[in-house]
Amino acid sequence: MNDAPIGVFDSGLGGMSVLRELVRRLPHENFVYVADSGHCPYGSKSQQQIIARAVAITDFLLGRGAKLIVVACNTATVAAVEYLRANYSSGFVGMEPAVKPAVALTRSGVVGVLATVATLSGEKLHKLIDRHAGSVRIITQPCPGLPERVEAGELESAETRILVERYTAPLLAGGADVMVLGSTHYPFLRPLIQQVVGGEVKLLDTGEAVARRVEGVLAGSGNGEDLRADRIGRGGVEWFSSGTPQHMQAIGSRLWGLPIVASALPV
Repeated sequence: MNDAPIGVFDSGLGGMSVLRELVRRLPHENFVYVADSGHCPYGSKSQQQIIARAVAITDFLLGRGAKLIVVACNTATVAAVEYLRANYSSGFVGMEPAVKPAVALTRSGVVGVLATVATLSGEKLHKLIDRHAGSVRIITQPCPGLPERVEAGELESAETRILVERYTAPLLAGGADVMVLGSTHYPFLRPLIQQVVGGEVKLLDTGEAVARRVEGVLAGSGNGEDLRADRIGRGGVEWFSSGTPQHMQAIGSRLWGLPIVASALPV
């Protein structure tokens, strides 16, 4: 199992922001990344639809021998990760919006959370806020359309800027000095978001925290089973998409910063 890959999936290309942190922290591991771009975005889908997609992709990743699966999608984590944990013996690591560190970081006492409609309506986020907010005011903002802009590679277009300005305006008006990027797509828009909100506002995502968590799980996390790769050299990434592989190669290579070769996800 030590040389088996780690499976990573997202509704599309956004989870590559998490994969980037995983590769950085775990350079000797092999990864299989699945972009469910043919069904993106998840934010407007029902829980049953998201669970169905998560199950199909999990079955594929386990078929590729995955030793651990990272649900690199906030919406899929909210909708499906508990179902996956209850129905599979494999380990799963999900996403959690960075509410706790944001609360610790704010000086104005106001934190903004940018996320999908599904993430914002999920019980998981409400529990996070109840547990960690304390006296800090949390302003949540749904951001329909942003994942699609990233999927299209429109990281700096006028249309993308308009959306970013529209969604961050209520948070700025409310006094937020920390904003949580509650979707794995949003880190790819970080330069544009930072430009719009100004340098005084801090932006937080959870890619690095997830990578640390995966490292801990592989190391045993108290159960004594070490699943870390034995190899000395660097691992690699296999890329799959439920959309067109050509699209993933074109846009994904820009997001990844290196050329990638993608294959079609089997139906």
